[in-house]
Amino acid sequence: MSTPLLEPVGPEIWLSAGPEVEVVGFRYPTRMVVIRLGGDGVLVISPVALTPGLKAAVEVLGEVRHVVGPNSLHDLFLSEWRTAYPSARFHAAPGLRGQLPDLAFDADLTDTPPADWAGELEQVIVRGSRITQEVVFLHRASGTAIFTDLIQQFPRGWFKGWRALVARLDLMTEADPAVPRKFRVAFSDRPAARASLRRILEWPTTKVLMAHGAPVERDGQAFLARAFRWLSP
Repeated sequence: MSTPLLEPVGPEIWLSAGPEVEVVGFRYPTRMVVIRLGGDGVLVISPVALTPGLKAAVEVLGEVRHVVGPNSLHDLFLSEWRTAYPSARFHAAPGLRGQLPDLAFDADLTDTPPADWAGELEQVIVRGSRITQEVVFLHRASGTAIFTDLIQQFPRGWFKGWRALVARLDLMTEADPAVPRKFRVAFSDRPAARASLRRILEWPTTKVLMAHGAPVERDGQAFLARAFRWLSP
């Protein structure tokens, strides 16, 4: 039986898996989140490769009105979505505009949700990292926190040879999803990171989604507290 192009996560929120991509020799799965907004249209977070089938599945939900690049690392497929949806508003995380100077972004993401999805989503920029400043979201109706790269989990055996050793040392293949070691080391401004995390830990999170790992289906708030325990003073 084929995997559905859009997998429901909760009311008005779906997860979609894209093709694997290779970054410096490491294979990564890709996933995006699709949310049907109560006011009007569809919001896409961290878009994957836009196939005809996926395009049709998304458009069944409504008109694509917003596309979000949640950090400066997930930029591979934004341009093709810009071409397919020229009237959609494209929202950039800090640092993303510099990655794609030829792509016309309409807005910069902040710690305050724009009017288009205020009341439906919360958002926080996780600050203090030398790698990237990731925008994390909470879909209130489903209690789903939406991460991109800050939390990851790959099954044992996903990487081979020396890459498997690097992934294990980087905490990418832990028994539970975890913040990779490279991201932990990159937080040079830990007070700023802790301030961001305090807001996230206040959310009534039930589920946690991530681009590189299976969803956490329950007790999301407790899971996030454990996953970021290393950041405690």
